[in-house]
Amino acid sequence: MTLMLGLDLTDRSVLAVGGGPVSARRVQDFVTAGARVHLVAPYACEDLTDLAASGQITWSVRDTAPSDLDDVWLVHTATGDTETDTRVRELCDSRKIWCVDATDAEATRVRVPARREVDSPDGPIQIAVLAGDPGRSRTIATGLRDHIVSGQVDLRRQRSRPVVAARAPGWVSLVGGGPGDDGLLTERARVVLRAADVVVFDRLAPQQVMRSLPDTVELIDVGKTPGRHPVPQHQINQILVDQAMAGKAVVRLKGGDPYVLGRGGEERLACEAAGVRVEVVPGVTSAIAVPAAAGIPVTHRGIASGFSVVTGHDEIPRLPNGPDHTVVVLMGVSTLDRTAELLVAHGRAAGTPVAVIERGCTPDQRVVIGTLDDIAVRARIAEVSSPAVTVVGEVVSLAH
Repeated sequence: MTLMLGLDLTDRSVLAVGGGPVSARRVQDFVTAGARVHLVAPYACEDLTDLAASGQITWSVRDTAPSDLDDVWLVHTATGDTETDTRVRELCDSRKIWCVDATDAEATRVRVPARREVDSPDGPIQIAVLAGDPGRSRTIATGLRDHIVSGQVDLRRQRSRPVVAARAPGWVSLVGGGPGDDGLLTERARVVLRAADVVVFDRLAPQQVMRSLPDTVELIDVGKTPGRHPVPQHQINQILVDQAMAGKAVVRLKGGDPYVLGRGGEERLACEAAGVRVEVVPGVTSAIAVPAAAGIPVTHRGIASGFSVVTGHDEIPRLPNGPDHTVVVLMGVSTLDRTAELLVAHGRAAGTPVAVIERGCTPDQRVVIGTLDDIAVRARIAEVSSPAVTVVGEVVSLAH
C-alpha cells in the first residue's frame, strides 16, 4: 500500500545518481522544488550539464560512494544498471533514507506519481496519480487536469472556518468572455470562474457561461444598454475593490477581450491603486471573431491590408480612408446614422460596403448588409439591436 504525501524539499539535500534523461527529468523537478541537488555520475546528458554549468546543481564526475549519502534527505537513482541502482537503494534502506529506484518499480519504496498542475488564482493545484502502470497514470492525470480546466470543478476557497477565511486575501480577475459562443472561452477563464465567489457581469457576458455558475456564486449585474448606464464605471471599479478587500475572489466577466474597448485598463489601475491583486485573462475579441463568424476577414490579401477598431459610442475619429483599410465599429447600433455620416465626411465613399452583425457567434446571429449610404435604414428596417458589430470595407463582399 502506497501513501501519497507532499514533500517540501526547499533547501533540503537531494542526491541524484545517474546522468541520463530519466535522471534529468527528476533532477529538474527537484530544482524547481527548491532542493539542493548533488548529482553523482561519471557522465551526464546535456540537460544535466546545463544545470551544473548554471550552478543550479553540483556534479561529481565519478561513481557513487557511501559518503554521498551523508546529510541527504532523499535519493533518486537511475543509472540504468540494475546492480548499481540496487546497491544504492539497499544502502539507503540501511541508513533509513528514502530512495527512488527508477530501474526497479517493484522493489523501490518510493514511487513518483504522474503529475499535472493547474494554475488557479489561489495558487497551483497539483494533481498526482499512482495507477500501477506509468502510462495509465499519465493518462488519468491528464484527464483530471482537463476536467478541471473545462470548468466542471468548483475551485472556490472553502470558508467554513471564519478565522482562516479572514486571512485569505481577495483578488480580482478581469476575464474576457469572448464573442458569445462559450466554446470560445479560454481554459484559463474557465479555471478562474470556477474559483470565483463573486462574478461582476454585464449583458455582453456569455450567457451560457453565466448559467453554468454554481447557485452560491454571488452575481452583480452592472449591465449597460444603449442610452442607459445604470452603474457608472467609477462605481464598477469600486465594486471590484470593495469585494476583493472583503476577502472575496472576484471575476469581472466581459464580452470579447477586456482590453479592447472594454475599459479593462481602468479597472486594473483601480485595483492596483487599492492594493488589490489583479490579473487579466485575455479573451477572443469580438472585433475579429464576429466578422469571421459572418465569413468576413478583417484583412484579406489583395483587398484589405489593415484594420481599425473603434467604438460607436464616441465620435468616429479620422481613420485611413483607402479601400484597403477595414473599419470595425463596436457598440454602435444606436449611432449608426452618425457613424456612416462621419466616415463619408472623412473621405470614405458612400458606396463602401457595410455589414452589421447582430449577436455574432451565437445561434441567433443575423447579418444585414448595405453601404454607408443606406446601412442605417436597412438596420432599422431589420430591427437590429445590440450587441452588434459593424464592419466597413471591401472585405464585406466576402461575407457568407
